[in-house]
Amino acid sequence: MNSNRNRHDVVIVGGRVAGSATAMLLARLGHDVVVLDQASFPSDTTSTHAIARSGVVQLHRWGLLDTVTGSGAPAIRQVTFHALGESVSRTIKHKAGVGFLIAPRRYVLDTILAAAAGQAGADVRHGVTVTGVRRDRRGRVAGVYGHDRGGAGIDIGARYVIGADGLRSRVAHAAGAAINEARPAVGAIQYAYYAGIGWTGMEFFVAERSFAGVFPTHHGQACIWVCTPSADARAARRQAGSRVAAFGELLERAAPQLAERLRRARRTSPVQGMLRMPNQVRQAFGPGWALAGDAGYHRDAVTAHGISDAFRDAELLAVAVDQALGAGAEETAALARYQRQRDQALREIFEITCRLAAYPAVPAFIALQKQLSAANDSEATALASWPVPGERLLATA
Repeated sequence: MNSNRNRHDVVIVGGRVAGSATAMLLARLGHDVVVLDQASFPSDTTSTHAIARSGVVQLHRWGLLDTVTGSGAPAIRQVTFHALGESVSRTIKHKAGVGFLIAPRRYVLDTILAAAAGQAGADVRHGVTVTGVRRDRRGRVAGVYGHDRGGAGIDIGARYVIGADGLRSRVAHAAGAAINEARPAVGAIQYAYYAGIGWTGMEFFVAERSFAGVFPTHHGQACIWVCTPSADARAARRQAGSRVAAFGELLERAAPQLAERLRRARRTSPVQGMLRMPNQVRQAFGPGWALAGDAGYHRDAVTAHGISDAFRDAELLAVAVDQALGAGAEETAALARYQRQRDQALREIFEITCRLAAYPAVPAFIALQKQLSAANDSEATALASWPVPGERLLATA
């Protein structure tokens, strides 16, 4: 496929979880799709990368779950909550077609999704930086321009441009996508990877003004993270003098028993993180363009729902664009339906996220966690009932 030919059905900017998933589904539906990402895969990105049950359901429905677990991501079958001096462990039940959770590293997961998009027929191009969108004489977005790693210019036309290029989306900015809803951005997350301990499952530690945890991942390591108000994270950094020392102080305060266990472990990465995580919902579409993943909707990491949101919205958008491209549906109606479905689907967990990110007293925080668990299960059950885009075409291929 010639990615520089005059016009394609869809060009997707951003080839990670939202972009590659959207590309894969659209390609399975028979459309001519080009994916552009400035990174070279495999490569990492800021993420604590746990996937809620709804996201695991999506991987299962799309036929990718075995590939992800086959990459070495452990199937997580136990969750332990530590709060108010008690620890409660539970086995993850088999619901909505899956019986475990996963937390694959992003450099593995993103590469698997990009490969699946390519196998479905999408033209996936890495090392390409998109710097803007071009418009036709009517003002409709009609393609993108930018350059490859060597500096050579690219100019690709498409009937639709999809921005899946993250929180600071250039597509969203160039298209003029409005922020329809914004809540206070007051939360922070810090994390690092540790090896040398046998991790038995996910763990969560609730304390005043903090939430910490363990996500077992590839190579016998675990992502150890701590969420706090941004003000607390900044204060710890000022007092401790280094990011590593500040992380240790925050973790000691949030989960002293975990901090004690980590003294026998080996930190295998720098401390990473993000301050003042936005809670916002952007306009999802306009003439010739649409947004998916963090480009369209971003929330605090305290609920660990970003990947699952990206998968859900990728499927909703792929179905809408398929309808607009070839099923006789009127474009505005199809994409407006996508925005309406996305906004309805995100609402409950978005509200819970914003309330958790305000760090209420521990009993209220625990009650919100229980609401989150129920909302996750409800979303997973709903997703399991959806028809799989392109399934009929795959079955006859």
